Amino acid sequence: MNYRDIVARMQARAMARPLNRRTFLMGSAVSAVGLTYPGLARRQATPVATPVFGDNPFTLGVASGEPLPDGVVLWTRLAPQPFEAFGGMPVQAVEVQWRIATDEHLTDVVQSGTAIASPDWAHSVHVEVEGLEANRPYWYQFQSGNELSPVGRTRTAPAAGTMPDNLRFAFASCQRWDQGLYTAWRDVAAQDVDLVVHLGDYIYESRVGLPPFRDDVKVPVRVALEPMDLEHYRYRYALYKQDPHLQEAHRLAPWMVTWDDHEVHNNFFGDVKRDEPAAQMVLERRAAAYQAYYEHQPLRKESIPDGPDLQLFRKRLFGDLLQVNVLDTRQYRSGQGINCNAADRTDGYCADSLDPARSLLGARQKAWLLDGFQETRTRWNVIANQVPMARIDYDADPEMQSFGGTEMDKWDGYAYERDEVVQAMSAAAGANGFHPVVITGDVHASYVWDLKTDWDDDSGETVFGTEFVGTSISSNGDNPLRDDGGFTTQCGNRNGNAHNHFYDNHRGYVLCNAGAERYSAEYRVMPNVSDDAAEAVSLATFSVDWNQTGAQIDSSCVPAVPGGES
Repeated sequence: MNYRDIVARMQARAMARPLNRRTFLMGSAVSAVGLTYPGLARRQATPVATPVFGDNPFTLGVASGEPLPDGVVLWTRLAPQPFEAFGGMPVQAVEVQWRIATDEHLTDVVQSGTAIASPDWAHSVHVEVEGLEANRPYWYQFQSGNELSPVGRTRTAPAAGTMPDNLRFAFASCQRWDQGLYTAWRDVAAQDVDLVVHLGDYIYESRVGLPPFRDDVKVPVRVALEPMDLEHYRYRYALYKQDPHLQEAHRLAPWMVTWDDHEVHNNFFGDVKRDEPAAQMVLERRAAAYQAYYEHQPLRKESIPDGPDLQLFRKRLFGDLLQVNVLDTRQYRSGQGINCNAADRTDGYCADSLDPARSLLGARQKAWLLDGFQETRTRWNVIANQVPMARIDYDADPEMQSFGGTEMDKWDGYAYERDEVVQAMSAAAGANGFHPVVITGDVHASYVWDLKTDWDDDSGETVFGTEFVGTSISSNGDNPLRDDGGFTTQCGNRNGNAHNHFYDNHRGYVLCNAGAERYSAEYRVMPNVSDDAAEAVSLATFSVDWNQTGAQIDSSCVPAVPGGES
C-alpha cells in the first residue's frame, strides 16, 4: 500500500473546491499563483510575508499544549472564512509571527519568531518553544500581516527532581456539538487549571443536526454532512472550534489530547489488513481524519501523521509529583469481539474477551506501557485512557443483564490483555511506591472504581489503584438515562459491583488536584446543557491518600443539582 499516493489523492480532493478570495488580498505579483497546483506550498520558495486580510484570520482561536519543563507547543490556524475551502485562504504559504512573554501585557517578551502557515496543513502552525523556565506561566500571541490573535496563557511543567505542592488539572471528553452547549468548558476556564487533558471524541463524525440551542450558528450543508475526506473533517473541526467556551478553555491553559473513536468513525478500530483492496477506502478516510486532527491540536512534531499512522501514545512528567501516560486505545486495537448470551460466557466473559491474541493496545504500545510502570518514580502515575478499564459485571444485577454481560468496546471486551496490564500495574505500585490513577471518558456518565487484581474479591484486599470516569461535556445532551425522566446519582455499590463507589449521568467534567499526600477528583456537573446561563456545581469529591489504597468520598455525595433531579 503506497501511503504517499493515499495522501496525494486526499489532498488533491481537498484542494479541488473553488476558493473564496474575498477575505485574503495580495498584490498581483503573487495572487496569480494562489489557485494553481495542489501542494503549491511545497514548491513556492517564498511565503507571503505581509498578507492583507479582509476578515479576522484567527476565528478558531489559539491554544497551547504538551508542556515540558523548558517549553510548550503554541498553536493557531489562519481561517478567515472557516466554512470555505482552506478556511478562505489561498493555496500558498503565509508567514505568522509569534511572541511569548512573562506577563499578560506582553511587555517582557522572552522569545519571538516566524512560523510558516502552509496550505498543506490547512494554514495551521505548531510552534515548539524551548528554553523557558520550569513551572511558571507564560503569555503568547500570534500576528499575521496587521492582524493580531487573542493573547493566550500557558504554563511549563515542573522540573525533574522537584516536588511541586500540587498540580491542578481538568479532564474531559465527548463533546458532540449538536447535543449540548459547551458551558462546562466555561467552568473549566474559570478554574485556573495548570493543565487540561482531553480523552477523546473531540469531534463527532455523524451528520450535524440543528438544535434550537445552537440557532445562532448557520451551518452550511457541506459542513453538516458526515466527513469522509480531508476537506470535510476540516469543516467539522472548524465548526467545533468556533465555540467561544471551548476557545477560552484552550486559551487559558495548556492541553494534552488523545482521541477515541468519533475522531474517525463510531467504534473505530485500527487493526486492518492493509494489503487488501477493501482497506484502501478505510485507510484513506483514516489518513484524512488523522491529518485534520493534527492540524487542529497543539501537538508536537513527533505526532505529524504519516498517512494513516500517527504517533499519539506518550508520557509527560510533572516533576517528581506526577507522570501522565497518554494511551491510544483505537489505532492499534483488534476489531470488536462478538458478544454472547449468558450460557456461553466463562466467568462472565465471552470467548473473544479472553482471547490472548486480541489486543486493545497493540504489542508496541503495551510493551511501552508496561516498561514504563517499572521505570517511573513519580508519586502519582496517571493513565489517560479512553474506555473504562474496571470490570463491569452486569450479570451481578438482573436489571442490567439486557446489556449482554460484557461491553465489547471497553476493556471488558479485551479482558485477557486488561488483566495483564492490571497485574503489571499492581506489581509496579507495590515495588516503586507510586499510586496508579486511571482517568477515563467515553461513556457519558461518571463513575469511581477501585482497580483490583481480583475482580471477584469483595474484601478490598486486592485493591491497588483507582479509576475516575468522567462524563461527557455535551454528548447525550439533557437526555436522562432513567425511565422516569430524571437524572440518576448513586453512591456506593452499583449493579452489584462492590468496587464501584459512585455513579451519575449529568454532563460535566472532573477537576483534579494532585498533591504529595493526596489526589482528589471533584465531579463538576451541569444541571442541563441547553441553557447558556446554566452554572456548574460540585456534585461529589473523592480522594486517594498516599498511604492508602482506594478512593474515599470527601463530601456529601448527592447535593441538589439546580435544574436536575438528585
